[in-house]
Amino acid sequence: MPLPKEHRMPETVVDITSVKASCQRCSLRQLCLPQELDNVDVAKLDDLVERHNPLQRGEYLFRQADQYKSLFAIRSGSFKTQHLHKDGTESILGFHLPGEIIGLAGLGSGEYQASAIALERATACELPMGRLHELVKVLPSLNHQLYKVMGCRISEDQEMLMVLRDNSAQERLASFILNLAQRLKRRGFSSVNLILSMTRQDIANFLGLTLETVSRTFAKLEKDCVLKIDRRNIQILDKQRLFKLSSASCDDPINI
Repeated sequence: MPLPKEHRMPETVVDITSVKASCQRCSLRQLCLPQELDNVDVAKLDDLVERHNPLQRGEYLFRQADQYKSLFAIRSGSFKTQHLHKDGTESILGFHLPGEIIGLAGLGSGEYQASAIALERATACELPMGRLHELVKVLPSLNHQLYKVMGCRISEDQEMLMVLRDNSAQERLASFILNLAQRLKRRGFSSVNLILSMTRQDIANFLGLTLETVSRTFAKLEKDCVLKIDRRNIQILDKQRLFKLSSASCDDPINI
């Protein structure tokens, strides 16, 4: 998601059309699959990675029900995953940042269970599953990292289900903002000044709320001096208060 210039990654990471990217040089290495691989193994993984031109906002990385062929590691920008139900309604399943893996849900079914749509200019590394399976056979550490990524994804999904189950609109929105801030901090970005790449409608869909409720809750958080809001620009003014308003179960102060 777009960030102030002082918080952005170097241009060599963002623009893969002008610079030859590699897993070994990528600043997201510690957040992605190569995390536990040595340089020799990373080079082998890099050989199978396919890199494409950037997608623009609204373009699809993959579509629901397409034949499952690849995993994708987000390199820059952000995506949303969206599931289309039989009755024609759509559900936002998540918002995804650089260093995160998407496409895992199709591993067991042979087809993608949701569509991945760029929220802004974005790039992703494609890992074809056929070649990845072959590499896993000779790189046990890669297999371990794949399981670790899937385990973290399951834990995150369970935490979000807990947030959405019985909590108020304020708790849901506060938890959403905190989760986003923490994920941005792990990537070396500002966790206090956020620029949301998703719309209010997308946030409402994801949190199981109406657009009016989300807008009203944002307004209340601003009135209470918890947030400062300028369209999609969100500044966290009171981290401690935001943490208390969220559904977080930990008693320790939020570390953002």
